Amino acid sequence: MDQMNQEAVNYVAGLIQRARKAQEAIEYYTQEQVDELVEAVVWNIVKDGPAQEISKLAVEESRMGNYQGKYNKLMAKSKGAIRDMKGKKSVGVIEHDEEKQIMKIAKPVGVIGALIPCTNPEATPTVKVAHALKGRNAIIMSPHPRTKKTNTFITNIIRETLKKYGAPEDLVISIEEPTMEASNELMKQCDLVVATGGAGLVQAAYSSGTPAYGVGAGNAVVVVDETADLKDAAAKIKASKTFDFATSCSAENSLVIQESVYDAMLEALKGEGGYVVSADEKTKLQAALWVDGHLNPKIIAQSPQTIAEVAGLTVPDTVEFFIVPEEGIGAEHPFSGEKLSVVTAAFTFGKFSEAVELVNAITKYQGMGHSCGIHSFNEDNIMELAMKTKVSRMNIRQGQALANTGNWFNGMPFTTSLGCGSWGGNIVSENITWKHMINTTWVSRPFEPVVPTDEELFGNVMDK
Repeated sequence: MDQMNQEAVNYVAGLIQRARKAQEAIEYYTQEQVDELVEAVVWNIVKDGPAQEISKLAVEESRMGNYQGKYNKLMAKSKGAIRDMKGKKSVGVIEHDEEKQIMKIAKPVGVIGALIPCTNPEATPTVKVAHALKGRNAIIMSPHPRTKKTNTFITNIIRETLKKYGAPEDLVISIEEPTMEASNELMKQCDLVVATGGAGLVQAAYSSGTPAYGVGAGNAVVVVDETADLKDAAAKIKASKTFDFATSCSAENSLVIQESVYDAMLEALKGEGGYVVSADEKTKLQAALWVDGHLNPKIIAQSPQTIAEVAGLTVPDTVEFFIVPEEGIGAEHPFSGEKLSVVTAAFTFGKFSEAVELVNAITKYQGMGHSCGIHSFNEDNIMELAMKTKVSRMNIRQGQALANTGNWFNGMPFTTSLGCGSWGGNIVSENITWKHMINTTWVSRPFEPVVPTDEELFGNVMDK
């Protein structure tokens, strides 16, 4: 083992030792103690002062997105996580089934290793810490090097809060100078990995030998059929696509629009600041977005004006996002994939079955298991899309990026990590929350045997 790897092994081992000692100190906290601690930690981040500083630093450091997007995300996801956890049992007996005489007891996982992306350096650490503490765990965070200061800033606020409430500060530790070696060691040495980031990072988490929750690639596809309220759909698509300049993997990457309303929908999108590119502009935009087959860092989560400048396009100052008419799907048609920018592709369909085929084809290329959406009032269409697509979440008449990870207007659990099921190479297809950060002991008691007859079990097939 070379010196750099050995240093990482020793460094992380020291962090793990500190975190484990802290976790053991709160192993038998009551539900009341846990909930007070979680609420205090989040409050000291989202209250006036720290919230603005964090949002400002996140933009300056990441050079992605915008202040208002960062601030709104921090407010919604952090407060939403508290709303979802309030009154929920995560300590001791959390369920008791009298009929089957089964009792379930929640216990901590131990030390959680969390990998924090540079696209969401404000909400991700806040929510991950809240979820970890709800299960009486310690957590060590390894941020993207680009946003290490934001992560340390948040961690320091949390540690001060823990100290104030008499809890060990080492329940929350940040790797202040993150390296690939340190991240890999954290994943090997912790008890559970929560990996939010790109495919390479998630693959590393799964290869670490430690149980891991990963996320799948985003490439959200949203259908607009002829029954949609086009003005409402356009407003929601704009709000979602432009939120934080599309740092979210849930932002609308492709619109699949019914032919009968295609032109009218494009006009509605133009009314919201959308700019439909010409064939020549599409060529220039493609060259700007992808360099050597990879997304160009110069356009990721940047303003539409910056993207236009990089692409050599002359567009009005009022443009807020780009719409690219597209027909093809796959590597030769990169606009059908993930763009991480205020750019969306527009496809058309005739019969609704074609829309379902398009959604499946686009997500098969990139983003399988992640999500799709629909603007429609036709229940048959809504249910056909829900039943026949390989996605873990589908939003109806909502902005995709604003809805996927939970919002005040829907029932999706608030989170910053989206499981994409086996389709996306993940073990869960849920929004990952505190419920995934506890172990559960099942306690069974005996009762008089209840044995069904063969007729009860096989009556439907016995005489066939």
